[in-house]
Amino acid sequence: MIALLRVLAVAIFAIVMFVFGCGYCLLSPRNPKHVFTFGRLFGKMSRVFGIKLELRIPSDAYQRGQHVYVANHQNNWDLFTVSSAVTPKVVTVGKKSLAWMPLFGQLYWLTGNILIDRGNRSKAKGTIDQVVDSLHSSDVSVWMFPEGTRSRGRGLLPFKTGAFHAAVGAKLPIIPIVCSSTEGIKLNRWNNGHVIVEMLPPVSVEGYSKDNVRALANLCREQMKDKLEALDKEVAMLNQQQGVKA
Repeated sequence: MIALLRVLAVAIFAIVMFVFGCGYCLLSPRNPKHVFTFGRLFGKMSRVFGIKLELRIPSDAYQRGQHVYVANHQNNWDLFTVSSAVTPKVVTVGKKSLAWMPLFGQLYWLTGNILIDRGNRSKAKGTIDQVVDSLHSSDVSVWMFPEGTRSRGRGLLPFKTGAFHAAVGAKLPIIPIVCSSTEGIKLNRWNNGHVIVEMLPPVSVEGYSKDNVRALANLCREQMKDKLEALDKEVAMLNQQQGVKA
């Protein structure tokens, strides 16, 4: 019964968000400000799923200049959890196939996000070059999922280097963002406990080039892996204190 009510709530939210959202974005299509607006709205939906979402970001997170953001990518719950950490003037980089998803794909494109063809390495490289050009010619930041696919409870997957090539090419710091594990969330459970999303300190790209970009990716991955393990332990303790089953 709980799952049914939540599915209905999400359906209503989706219709309102995607239909009216697309109409709203048509007033200023491809404007990066829309990504922040809708990221926050999706984040608020976490309450519907019985998630106690805690966002940990620095006090100056909304006043920072350009950066390249990298976050772990777990499952469909990311839409309602890690999306809350999107800051102003940030666009995400996602798979080209997202554009074909009914309603969501159209909203994703209209909000100004960047789509790349992950199945074509030459096109993907060209897109990374375009990302660098966009960073040089504007004041937007980019958000990427370096795992390249959803981990689905398998921990932090190996990183691809696209995001780090973009950061090195644009000479911009990297800001890792980590969301605690969400594979245990269930639609039919009233209380799904805590989820913590934390923004880590910037990682400088000084001293890195395309020749050692893998070392930069590994450095960020180790920091994110350690943080993910720490957050999962903290969440487990909080849930145990409040009687939330794993």
